[in-house]
Amino acid sequence: MSDPGVRRIGIAGLGTVGGGLLQLFQRAEPLGGGRLKVVAVSARNRSRKREVDISGYEWFDDPVALAASPDVDIFVELIGGSDGPAKRAVEVALSRGADVVTANKALLAEHGAELAALAEKHGARIGFEAAVAGGIPIIKALRDGLAGGNRVSAVSGILNGTCNYLLTEMETSGRSFEEVLADAQRLGYAEADPTMDVGGFDAGHKIALLSAIAFAAAPDFSSVDVEGVDQVTLLDIRMAGKLGYRIKLIAKAERIDETVRAHVHPVLLALDHPLAVVGGALNAVVVDAEPVGRLSFVGRGAGAGPTASAVAADLLDIIDGAARAPFGKPVGSLKNYTSAARAEEGRFYVRFLVKDKPGVIAAIADQLAKAGVSIESFLQDPAQGGSDVPIVLTTQRCPRSALDAAVRQIGALDVIAAPPRVMPIEETRSANRAWS
Repeated sequence: MSDPGVRRIGIAGLGTVGGGLLQLFQRAEPLGGGRLKVVAVSARNRSRKREVDISGYEWFDDPVALAASPDVDIFVELIGGSDGPAKRAVEVALSRGADVVTANKALLAEHGAELAALAEKHGARIGFEAAVAGGIPIIKALRDGLAGGNRVSAVSGILNGTCNYLLTEMETSGRSFEEVLADAQRLGYAEADPTMDVGGFDAGHKIALLSAIAFAAAPDFSSVDVEGVDQVTLLDIRMAGKLGYRIKLIAKAERIDETVRAHVHPVLLALDHPLAVVGGALNAVVVDAEPVGRLSFVGRGAGAGPTASAVAADLLDIIDGAARAPFGKPVGSLKNYTSAARAEEGRFYVRFLVKDKPGVIAAIADQLAKAGVSIESFLQDPAQGGSDVPIVLTTQRCPRSALDAAVRQIGALDVIAAPPRVMPIEETRSANRAWS
């Protein structure tokens, strides 16, 4: 007979995070003071060589069967993916009243409201601290620490360590995106298929969750405007540096009247911006709220240690009796905000690659002037070799729609050698203002 004072755990997924979690349980001092016990595990390959011993746990080939086991009180889902076995297993666990802890940001960003409703119906809890920013306790900070008397106006940050590593390495080493990505894959910092990371989708899932908690809304990944770093070139990084900026992939959600704008974009940050100094694979989150003001969180966003510690924190909350709604309020009270369009106005970096012919600059300036877009600074770099010349300019504050229309017209000129590149600029002094 099982000890009624001990919560029995089943872990599905024994990769980096699952292995790290088991290591926490196998330390001399047991996690939770003996009130938590891993009894069963599941993974794709039972015979795979692992750094952690799994011989003392019941094995399940099927994670859904593990989730359905009456011998498991808390189901830990570390499989990944927004659908498939991860979703089915979580649904099965919640349907029988078992608590769930997960690191699966895609699952919750796309199906969070329905899973929260299922948990409410059956008296189960969902913990997902590990789904966003690894070891940074940002979910708890937003949902619990700031929930009292604060009104959050914006939450933003560097939420993907792979992208931050790539951009940092390109800047410091002078190597191209392709070269740095190949090294990152070789070192295990990037997946063999890096699309989720470099395409901005991973950060998009995370900002959808932070937005839901910050604004007491149902998570809605489909409303997040996503752009990755795969089109950021070494030339962009170098030219931005000459202008006094650093390029970072920034995820941001902000409240605008009765709408919420959530987006992921490469952004030019002034060098004294609090997020500009966050390098390597670190994550960072900045929260703007009243009356507390601005809060910044920086730490490791991935890896066995940080992410497993976040899973462990959720497990300890569960055995301590914490009964919080996943997104801060019961599902019936969550708002369905209208998604705001892109920011109407801002300052922008625009890069053109042009053929070295007379009149090119005049043609670009003419189209911008017709659209009512004023140039703030201008930089030409002929030291590239070849016949094509990069031209970079920054704009004064202007409507994004006007700039986009002008850039489309310029891109159609026969002197343009490659599609133009537009990125928003954020200054430290405008950190509380919206950017596109």
